[in-house]
Amino acid sequence: MNKNEKINWDELGFDYIKTDYRYISTWKDGNWNEGTLTKDNMITISESSTALHYGQQCFEGLKAYRTKDGTIQLFRPNRNASRMNDSCDKLLMPEIPNDKFIDACMQVVKANERFVPPYGTGGTLYIRPFIIGVGDNIGVKPAPEYIFSVFCLPVGPYFKGGLTPVNFMISDYDRAAPYGTGQQKAGGNYAASLQAHKIASDRGFADCIFLDPSTHTKIDEAGAANFFGITKDNKFVTPISSSILPSITKYSLLELAKDYLHLETVEEDVLLDDLDRFKEAGACGTAAVITPIGGIEYKDKLHVFHSETEVGPITKKLYETLVGIQFGDIEGPEGWIYKVN
Repeated sequence: MNKNEKINWDELGFDYIKTDYRYISTWKDGNWNEGTLTKDNMITISESSTALHYGQQCFEGLKAYRTKDGTIQLFRPNRNASRMNDSCDKLLMPEIPNDKFIDACMQVVKANERFVPPYGTGGTLYIRPFIIGVGDNIGVKPAPEYIFSVFCLPVGPYFKGGLTPVNFMISDYDRAAPYGTGQQKAGGNYAASLQAHKIASDRGFADCIFLDPSTHTKIDEAGAANFFGITKDNKFVTPISSSILPSITKYSLLELAKDYLHLETVEEDVLLDDLDRFKEAGACGTAAVITPIGGIEYKDKLHVFHSETEVGPITKKLYETLVGIQFGDIEGPEGWIYKVN
């Protein structure tokens, strides 16, 4: 993007925009190099890289927020660093020291400060760290070299319309295998979800609900986000499964529901045949933040929660609390906010 081009902050979607700088570091002979910022958004790798053939790669997603006084801050980047290292451990890739991960994100945000949307627009700077296996290799084994990179772009709401209820349908497909890579932020999980998402979108739904791959009786994830429900006796419930990505937003909401809204919180099985226990439901994640679920189509019938047009009061309060902390309007728990100096 040309420096003279102006961004319409109010019309941002969730689309790629080339920003000024990105960070890149390489791993070879057992060590990561220091890493550097570059203007080049293209990567040249060997045609035999494991990332291309065997899916040896993972990524993260986090955001930078501009507060009312103009300060820029990150939300719990240490948790993203830890989750990326969990993915690396599972996929036999070298871990990124937490300090290196956070420093890389900070460097990228500072170098692209002009792309951080103004306070009040609802926009954020989305940060995408990733690791890919590269180098000359054709056997099914870990790569000899790796690239760790971080880029960023300004984004608006993941689902158009912001905090408005949307409907989901139950998918017949699985996004991950039992005891597979469902708990890792690996690209293969997302590739496996594309067909199911297209079917849902073609039928007029925002996305699909993935069930547990073993029995297809319990909710695992809501598209590329985690699911939560508010029961009629005011419990915040979210599924527990070996196939669910441990969402940083979800675990933040579990704390906020308990400590700020004084709700009982539970991680447990969410059975499809027991949806009547919920008066509100939503999908949550870094990109989606909180997306209220109006209804879920199950057995050719739309099960509606609070409303198809209005946000439930507890979901709304959770959203306002989370976003208030992220944008600096509400004081969050200790250690959640990292200032970009």
